[in-house]
Amino acid sequence: MQRHFEEELKDLKNDILKMGGLVEESIQGSLEALTGLDCRQAERIVIVDKIIDETELRIDEKCLDLLALQQPLAHDLRFITMAMKITTDLERIADLSVDIAQRVLEICNQPLLKPLIDIPKLARLAQQMTHDAITSFIEENPDLATKVITLDKEADELRNLVQSELINDYILKDKTTISRAIPLLLIARHLERICDHTTNIAEDIIYMVEAKVVKHHPEKL
Repeated sequence: MQRHFEEELKDLKNDILKMGGLVEESIQGSLEALTGLDCRQAERIVIVDKIIDETELRIDEKCLDLLALQQPLAHDLRFITMAMKITTDLERIADLSVDIAQRVLEICNQPLLKPLIDIPKLARLAQQMTHDAITSFIEENPDLATKVITLDKEADELRNLVQSELINDYILKDKTTISRAIPLLLIARHLERICDHTTNIAEDIIYMVEAKVVKHHPEKL
């Protein structure tokens, strides 16, 4: 019975790893759609999102079955309950990638307002944080999770840079730029929100491994 339970936990990890891979692909695809103003690529993100939604539901069902049938304790209980929370955050990250793709569809038939510098930096940071958060879960690595949390400040700073430039250098100086500037503002916000969700995942991982609550308590890191 114990061996069977361990195999089910291993399968659960693999399912989350696959879901995480799809989410990373979704972020990458939304960035490629933006930098290339590629409408078709943006539309593909929506298709991938449906697969991610189905994967989340399947993982949730598996977690509920494990909780009901195996009645896990201590670390295993935390692992399963955190798995459900983590997949929720991963699904929301995928939704934000769709939001980015939808913003791209709003501007893909127009020339870019400006060369993209800070938004791709923020996108790459979001990708890195997502990858590290997933890896820290699979490896049960609280040190890597802590690294993810500390990067969130950098994400906030990049979002603020994008916001300041678009508002002060474009929108306030030339109202005709609004239709092209607003989607970029929203994309920066969506990317920053992705980083927030990876931070949530990292905080859950620290709790899962060390039974230590760091959410709202950065002094405990």
